[in-house]
Amino acid sequence: MNIFRTKPIDSLIEETKNDGGLNKVLGTFGLTMLGIGAIVGTGIFVLTGVAAANYSGPALVISFIIAGIACACSALCYSEFAAMVPVAGSAYTYGYTALGEFWAWIIGWDLVLEYAFAIGTVSIGWSGYMDNILSSFGINLPHSILTTPFEGGIINLPAVCIIAVITFIHVIGVKQSTTVNNIIVVIKLAVVVMFIALGVNHVNTANWHPFMPYGFGGVVQGASVIFFAYIGFDAVSTAAEEVKDPQKDLPRGIILSLIVCTVLYIAVSAILTGMVPYLKFKTTAAPVAFALQSVGYHWGAALVSVGAICGLTSVLIVMMFGQTRVLFAMSRDGLLPKMFGHVNRRTKTPVRSTLLVGVVTSVVAGFLPINIVSELTNIGTLCAFMIVAAAVLVLRKKDPERKRAFKCPWVPTIPILAIVFCAALIYKLPYVTQIRFVIWLILGLIIYFGYGYKHSVITNDVDNKSA
Repeated sequence: MNIFRTKPIDSLIEETKNDGGLNKVLGTFGLTMLGIGAIVGTGIFVLTGVAAANYSGPALVISFIIAGIACACSALCYSEFAAMVPVAGSAYTYGYTALGEFWAWIIGWDLVLEYAFAIGTVSIGWSGYMDNILSSFGINLPHSILTTPFEGGIINLPAVCIIAVITFIHVIGVKQSTTVNNIIVVIKLAVVVMFIALGVNHVNTANWHPFMPYGFGGVVQGASVIFFAYIGFDAVSTAAEEVKDPQKDLPRGIILSLIVCTVLYIAVSAILTGMVPYLKFKTTAAPVAFALQSVGYHWGAALVSVGAICGLTSVLIVMMFGQTRVLFAMSRDGLLPKMFGHVNRRTKTPVRSTLLVGVVTSVVAGFLPINIVSELTNIGTLCAFMIVAAAVLVLRKKDPERKRAFKCPWVPTIPILAIVFCAALIYKLPYVTQIRFVIWLILGLIIYFGYGYKHSVITNDVDNKSA
């Protein structure tokens, strides 16, 4: 079995020109907003408090810098591939061209894990914020429709409802979904800037001491936790097939979105830990709103809650976008049933794969508690980042003459740093998460050898030539 057979870049690009391809409507601005939409959300509104209280303390700034460096190295690797292989599928497609079908499947399966569970996690968080907002207006939803059977309820109905809305937005068209995303991103960025403007005058430097209460090991572990905050820039590359000028727009969109979000994260984390002693964040799941309340800005806290809803909504839009495009690419290659690679002629969107993602993630969000659905997201992403970095090194060796509109600088140093940083963050994740990830991979291998290899487009091409 030739499981390491690769797919030529030229044939991949040719496939995108066939009838039934995706609609090219995105430019640099749309891609940058797509990236910011995915990145600024759960991390800044929820995980900052978790990481500060339990791992990093005031050194949360350093944790964000470490996670940001790991992502920056990975982003440069992604940018080289995105400009060179402007095809839907992101890391999955890059792995197919450089490392072969087996590694492509592994990456694709990792991305399925990342996006599906991230959508579930964020929608559950969205449900919690919406319940708080409704409660402030005197509307109290029954506990049974806010919690899962594991928590004594029936179903997390608000989480299911928001996924249904996002699914509908994606079904009707990419242009419509990016327009909604752009509006939401502007709102949540305004809320973040408002927090910075209000909070900077209430920073008490005494709250920064001790700066590193859990030691440097705690800072690194904090980085592995808040790495979730950066997940999303890779979703920009999943839109490659729908970009007007991918050679220029994709690298710009990936890098600009990461720069903007890193600057915001560092500013917010420094102000947050300066406003409130880090241990107080143990008692809240909304640290940004909590900090404003602590200094008397109750109206500001209310606006932050609205911003959090907007932030989480835009994350859901981009995460579902990424998930459907990965499934679309894997289905088109035959590794998953072909029906999910179908593009609707009227909307120019992969409606079937979108509906599949909507149904599966609704079940995850509606019936599983957040601790189960959130643990596996980071490790799947980190693994995919490592494989993409390795793919850059391999393709530079195998095909050095190929034209690269954007070249990752300082190769092999940058890809090697990406691998090392991501491996270190995986090592710092809980042991039980690592075990669950191995089980997920084993399930993926069963599907690949039982279905994917036999139905692969490459396998069928070889069989047809032999006949």
